[in-house]
Amino acid sequence: MKYLARTATGQSLLGDEDGFVPLDAVETDLDAAQDALPRAADGTLGDVADAPADPVPAADITFGAPLEAFGKLWGIGLNYEEHAGDLDEQRPEEPASFMKPSTVPTGPGGPIRLPLESQSERVTAEAELGVVMGRTCRNVDEADFQDVIAGFLPIIDMTAEDVLQRNPRFLTRAKSYDTFLVPGAALAVPEEPLDLTSLSVQTEVNGSVEAENEIRNMLFPPEEIVSFHSGVMTLEPGDLFSTGTPGAAHITPGDDVRAIVESIGVAEAPVTR
Repeated sequence: MKYLARTATGQSLLGDEDGFVPLDAVETDLDAAQDALPRAADGTLGDVADAPADPVPAADITFGAPLEAFGKLWGIGLNYEEHAGDLDEQRPEEPASFMKPSTVPTGPGGPIRLPLESQSERVTAEAELGVVMGRTCRNVDEADFQDVIAGFLPIIDMTAEDVLQRNPRFLTRAKSYDTFLVPGAALAVPEEPLDLTSLSVQTEVNGSVEAENEIRNMLFPPEEIVSFHSGVMTLEPGDLFSTGTPGAAHITPGDDVRAIVESIGVAEAPVTR
């Protein structure tokens, strides 16, 4: 697995299991991780071993968001049948998608800042697999999924659940408070097509697993999500799909939330108000 990331000061990095080097030490014509997404999609991204210096361990780096800015932010609701049942919702016949504004994401490590209690008294956190697009594309066949994505991220998504419960038309507002999306520190770029089906996604709060399921149990798998939405609009490098959660957990100030996506990574953030 290769990784694209950025430091807290904005330096773009290329990594592997041994650590990270400056991206431009390998890809000399690239200044930003954003610019490397097409190469991640087509498998031509260079190797950390090609850098003239030894890699720095991840533990010695303070990471910023993996991209300077994401593109379109898509969320998929009710994508695990068990979770839909928990919410007394019927299984959707096609992806139940929504969009979030560009101001929502915070950096790796958060914090997640809850709204004023006068606006929402019940916020939930949800672990999700994130899919980042690597190419501009339209009307993509599911079979071509691996050719158009750059890689994967763990994501913590949030919902002001009491706002949503007042009226389903309030979904956009319930999902759009600042810091209501925490990405992992590094974009995982598989060197070979990755079989997602056996991988698990866990929502964890204060060290306790609150929900867990395997990606194979999604109602709409990632390749169908990308194909479906590419039939609606042009997708571009940096667009992010949060593919749905196996289950949500109520969070309060002082909690610590983790999204654990097997073989992809961990996103973690403390909760404040």
